Amino acid sequence: MYHRFDENKYPSTNIRMNVFRDQIDMIIRNNLNFYNPDKFDHNFKNPKKEKKILITIDDAFSSFYNNAWPYLKEKKIPFILFVSTKPVGNSGYMTWEQIKEVEKENFAFIGNHSHSHEYMVNFELSKFKEDIENSINIFKDKLGYNPIFFSYPFGEYSLEQKNFIKEKFSYAFGQHSGVIDFNKDKFELPRFPINEKYGDLERFKSLINLLPLQYKKVFPEEKLILDNNNPPEMYIEFFEEQDNLNLINCFSNESGEWKNTDLNLEKNKLIINFKEKFKFRRGRINCSMNDKEGWRWLGIQFSISEN
Repeated sequence: MYHRFDENKYPSTNIRMNVFRDQIDMIIRNNLNFYNPDKFDHNFKNPKKEKKILITIDDAFSSFYNNAWPYLKEKKIPFILFVSTKPVGNSGYMTWEQIKEVEKENFAFIGNHSHSHEYMVNFELSKFKEDIENSINIFKDKLGYNPIFFSYPFGEYSLEQKNFIKEKFSYAFGQHSGVIDFNKDKFELPRFPINEKYGDLERFKSLINLLPLQYKKVFPEEKLILDNNNPPEMYIEFFEEQDNLNLINCFSNESGEWKNTDLNLEKNKLIINFKEKFKFRRGRINCSMNDKEGWRWLGIQFSISEN
């Protein structure tokens, strides 16, 4: 997941183009193919064991159009560009003409990123629906259709918001780290955020080599954590035939500091014992397992309410 390109005054969301080119070259040198999003439906129904890399860009900043788009177009590298409809045409953002130019290429896909791009996880459901419906209507007016892909602003959502998104879209992406496999929830698809701090080539190489840590179920399904359930009771249920579950190690940022998380494995259920509350605004837990095929990764993000 990328945002800005060569906007160096925003290091938390920016990637320098020379680094981006090096990352793309690394993917190619490692004999990995890029994933064309038009295959989502087919691959979820007909899964096969093949690693591919999907590029996604959030927010449709002008710096994407000016700096990354010419490069991706030349290389014909597939990607999804997630657009929030309200800022389109404003200073620093792409125009609808530019979005249409990108969208006409068969390797470029547009996704819906809400209308306002506000912190919507605490919105009343009616206000959330109004925002999404507004974006859908604008997409239909400007492009003639509503995209099948959605990405949650800031990766934040409540269960009732996710259920509404299910009614309007085919797939939705968060901002929790992980590798997509056909068992993943199609409305909680993970992505690895890439920026100046977390975009160095050594880390990037480790990311593209990661394998999915598959699971059957994560509890709680509700990712919005209120004060009365902070910290949440949590477990991950794996498939009975999965091996090496005893090798799983997890870290979480409970209390605002990353620490090794207390785990209890009961057959194929991993119980995660948080000892302290998560702090506002996001809680994260990352789990990894090194088996004979390589490192596997699973990330989960909670949205932590102020109240």
